[in-house]
Amino acid sequence: MINTLNEVNLEVEELISNNASNFEISKVFRNHIKEYKKSIDTILDTTGGKDFFVKNTKHIDKFLISLYKYILRKYFGSYQPMSTSIPITLVALGSYGREQLCIYSDIDLMILYEDIKGYNLREIMEEFITLAWDCGLKLGSRVHELKEVEEAVKEDITIKTAIIESRVIYGSKHLWFAYENTLNNIRRTDVKEFVTQKLEEHKQRLLKNPLKMEPNVKDGYGGLRESNMIFWMSYILYGAKSTKDLIGKEISEEEHKTYRSALEYIFQIRNALHNISKKKLDMVNLDVLPELSTKLGFVNTPRYTKERQCMSKLLGALHTIHFFSTIIVKKFTRVLLDDRADIKLIKDSRLKKDIYLHEGKIYTSFKRKPITLNALLKELIALPSEVSSFDMSYIYFASKTKIPRKQSKELKKNIKAILFKDNLYPIIKLLYNSSLFKTVLPITKKIINQPQFDGYHQHPVDIHSIRTLKKVENIEDDFVRSIYESFNNTEKSIVKMAALLHDVGKGRTADHHIAGEKLFKNFATSLELDEVHIQTAAHLIRYHNMMSAYSKNEDIYSERIILAFTGLVKTEQILKMLYVVTYADISAVGEGIYNSSISSLLKELYLQSLPAFENQDLVKESSRRIAKINAIKNLKRYKDLPYITKKKISYISSNQIFLRLKADDILDIAIKAKDVNNYIYKITNNERLVIRIIRKDSLNLGFLLGNLEFLNIFSMDIYKLYDEKKAFEITFSEKVEDDDLAYIKNIIENSFDMTKKQKIKKPIIKKSQIEANCNHSPYLASLQIRAKDQKGLFAYVAKIFDDFNIEIESAKLATTKGYTRDLILIEKNGEFCGKQEEIVKLICQEEE
Repeated sequence: MINTLNEVNLEVEELISNNASNFEISKVFRNHIKEYKKSIDTILDTTGGKDFFVKNTKHIDKFLISLYKYILRKYFGSYQPMSTSIPITLVALGSYGREQLCIYSDIDLMILYEDIKGYNLREIMEEFITLAWDCGLKLGSRVHELKEVEEAVKEDITIKTAIIESRVIYGSKHLWFAYENTLNNIRRTDVKEFVTQKLEEHKQRLLKNPLKMEPNVKDGYGGLRESNMIFWMSYILYGAKSTKDLIGKEISEEEHKTYRSALEYIFQIRNALHNISKKKLDMVNLDVLPELSTKLGFVNTPRYTKERQCMSKLLGALHTIHFFSTIIVKKFTRVLLDDRADIKLIKDSRLKKDIYLHEGKIYTSFKRKPITLNALLKELIALPSEVSSFDMSYIYFASKTKIPRKQSKELKKNIKAILFKDNLYPIIKLLYNSSLFKTVLPITKKIINQPQFDGYHQHPVDIHSIRTLKKVENIEDDFVRSIYESFNNTEKSIVKMAALLHDVGKGRTADHHIAGEKLFKNFATSLELDEVHIQTAAHLIRYHNMMSAYSKNEDIYSERIILAFTGLVKTEQILKMLYVVTYADISAVGEGIYNSSISSLLKELYLQSLPAFENQDLVKESSRRIAKINAIKNLKRYKDLPYITKKKISYISSNQIFLRLKADDILDIAIKAKDVNNYIYKITNNERLVIRIIRKDSLNLGFLLGNLEFLNIFSMDIYKLYDEKKAFEITFSEKVEDDDLAYIKNIIENSFDMTKKQKIKKPIIKKSQIEANCNHSPYLASLQIRAKDQKGLFAYVAKIFDDFNIEIESAKLATTKGYTRDLILIEKNGEFCGKQEEIVKLICQEEE
C-alpha cells in the first residue's frame, strides 16, 4: 500500500534528525513516487479524465512542496522563517499549470525569485532542482528573477505561452502578487504578434498531424492543443481563464456541454495511453487500441468490436473539439486580425443580404440568425460555380440550421439539385463541417466516424469518401482528366455521386459493395433520379474497387481476365466512369498512394479492355458468366470449400461452361477436378452413351474420336478449367451394348498415349461451310463448321489439330436435323493463325 506524504514527511524528519545525506532522503521520496505510479491503475478505475488530472496535479504539488520544505528545513534548521518571507515562489506552467498533468507528462515548473542579499537563494534553488531529479521527477524547470520575466517572454513565443498558463504552487505570496501584475502586462504586450504566431504555429501543427487512423490526441486534429488554443486566445484577448466564462457571451451552455464531454473523453484516452505504455504516448496506434478499448470499458457486440467502438467515439470527440475551438478562436481573433481593407473588399463583394463572396470564399455574419434546412439548401444551390470554400462564419451559421423531423418532397428536390451542382465538393465539405452531412444524406449515417483498420486506408470512411469526391473535381492525372472532361454534365455528376457514396455500405454486416449498391438505389429512387442514372451510379458503387483489383492481381493480357472484367463493367462508358472513380478512390487514401506504377497498371487495363466492347456478344457472355459465378457462390457446398479452391473456380477459363451448365453441375466438375493428378473418366450408357473426362495429362483427342467413329457424335463440349485441366463431355446419338463398354474404356485409357495414331476417313466439308477467324477476340481464334453430320467429322478435325499442336480452349458441338454446328475456340499460339489457310484446306473437300 502506498505511504501517504505525511508518512513520508515523518520519515524524512527522522532522517534529518539523524543527519542523513541527500541521497538517503531522495531514496525515500523516490520510493514514494514509484509506489504512487504503481497505484495509478487502481486510481483510474474510479477516476475520470479531468478528475484524475486534477488529483495527479495536486499530488505532484504536495510532493514538490514536501521537497521544498525539506530543503528549507535543511538550510534554516530551527530558524526557518515563514514561507511567504522567503523570496521564492514555485509556479506551475503548461499543462501542469492548467491542472491537466498526465501520468508521464513533463512537469513544467518555474522557480520565481527576487534576489535578496540576506538569503542563499541560488544554492537553495539549485539543490531543490537536483533533489527533484534524483527523486525521479521528469522536471522541466526554468528559474527567473521577477524583474527578468517580461524580457524573457520576448525571446520566444514558447516561453510566453508557458508563462501565461502560470499557477502558484507554494512560496512567497508577496512575490506571487507582484508576478500577477507582471502577467497582466505580458498579456497586454504584443498581442497581435502573439496571436498571429500562435495561429501559424497551430496551422503547421495540424498540417503535420491531420486526422488519420492513428490520431495524435495531443498535437493532432481535435487534440488537446486545439483546446489549449481556446485558453490562450481567451486569456490574451479577454483575460478569461476558463471556457465557462464564455457561456452566454460567445457560446451557449449546450455548446459548452458538448465540448466539455468530448474533451473529457480525450483526457481519459490520454490517461489510459500513458498508463498502458508506462511512458509518454499521445498517438492511438493500432497496437495499443485493443488494450485501450478494454481499459475504457468497451466490449464486443455482434455488430461492432470494442476497438471500433472506442475509435469511433474518439473520432467524434476530435471533430467536436476541432469545430468548437476553430469557431471560438475565429470569433476571438477576427476583429484583431481582419485588415480593414480586406473587410471593405469582402463587404463590397456582397452577393445578397448576409452573403459575401471574396476570392472564392463565402462569408456571412457570426450573428446571423439560423434558417431552415430547406432554405439553406436553396441558398447553396443559388451560389455561383466559382465558390471554392466557406469561411468559418458561414460554417458556424450552417451548424445552427433548423432541422425538420423528416424530409419533405421539396427538401428532397433540393438535395437532388445539390448533388448535380458543378462544384459539389465545397458544399459537401460545408455540410460535413457543420454536422449536416448525414442529415442531408441519411444513407451516410453508418460511415460517420467509421474507422478503417485494414492497414491501407489512412482516414475514417467519411473523411475518405469526401476526399474521393475532392479528387474527382481536382484530377491531376492528365489521361484520367481527359476522360472525365469527355463526359457531359450529367455524367460528371453521376461519377461524383458514385465517388462520394462508394463506401456508404461500410459499417454494416453485409458486403459493403452490395450493401452500398442497394442503399444508393433506395436513396436515389426517393430523390426521383432518372432510372438510367440510378443504375449507372449503383453499378459504379457495386464494383468501385474492381478495376484496382484486376489491375493489381490479374493477368490483364489474358482474354479470360479482360472478358471477366468487361463482363462486370458492361459498357464502354461505364468503364470510363469507373476509371475516374478508381483514380479518385486510390488518390484519396493518402499522398503518394496513387503513383506512376498504379497509374500505368490502370491505364493498361483500360486500354486492353476497350477492344472488348467492339464485340458485344463476348461482353454479354462474360456478364452471363459472372451471374453464374454469383449463383455458385450462393451454394452451401461452395461456402464450405477452401479459399484457394474458390479462387480457382472463379479462374475457370471456359466461358462455355458457365453458359451451358447449371451452377450445381459446374461446382461438381470443379470439385472433382481439384484432386485430378492425371485423369479421371466416367461412362454412362442409358438412353445415349456419354463419356465424361477430366484430365491434366494431354489427351489424344483425334485417336479417341477416331476409334469411336463408328458412333455418331450428338454433341461435345470441351471446357478449360484451372491448373491446366480440361473437362470433356461427349454425347453420342445412341447407346452401346454393355459388352462394348470394356472396349470403350480401353480406348479412353489408350488415348492418353500421345504417340498413338489413328487413320481417319476425311469427311466432306465444303469451303463455304467452314469459317476461320483469327480475330474472334484479342486472345482467341475460332473455327466454325456448319456441315452435314458425318461419322468421324470432328475426329478428323481433332486429328489435324493434334498434328499441328493446336490447343483447343473450348468447343461446342451440336447436331440438329442432320447438320452439325461446331464452334471451336483456339488459343492464339501462332500455329493456327500462321497456318490458317493450310489447315482449312486440309479440312475441306468438295463433293464429287
